[in-house]
Amino acid sequence: MMYPTDEDDERVERANKTQLKREMAQRRELGKRLIALKPARLNEVSLSEALRDAVSKAQSMKRTALQRQIKLIAGLMRDVDEDVVRGELDKIDQPHKEDVKALHEVEGWRDALLAGNDGLLNDLVQQFEFADRQKLRQLVRNANKESAQNKPPKSARLLFKYLTELRANT
Repeated sequence: MMYPTDEDDERVERANKTQLKREMAQRRELGKRLIALKPARLNEVSLSEALRDAVSKAQSMKRTALQRQIKLIAGLMRDVDEDVVRGELDKIDQPHKEDVKALHEVEGWRDALLAGNDGLLNDLVQQFEFADRQKLRQLVRNANKESAQNKPPKSARLLFKYLTELRANT
């Protein structure tokens, strides 16, 4: 049995079939991330024209046709540097992750204030120059009162909104 050889008369490594399948699955996942982007965001990613058209078409497809289109996109991505595309997608997703992190931070502040953490109240007033101590205390007091009376958490929402505005103004 003859194997293809190079000029050094050594065996040429053939790609591992499992590795090829794994790479194709990664390209499909990357294609799905591209399809999930809004058209304006898609323009921020450097893609070939054929790949951009395939992704645009896939955004309007349903079920079986979409699966075929994803396979086509994965095939077209063989010629593209996947690391560059992945990096650009991560940059696009980064602001969203930062927003989520900020909201979690504000939720933590609100929960701590409602639990009676006066030290945090003082820290917030010092950290944010526009913070109104009296308004914060009133919102916390009203939120705790509403909670005790099993009323809707209107003041807790207002406290969250106020803390979000404080964080945004810095």
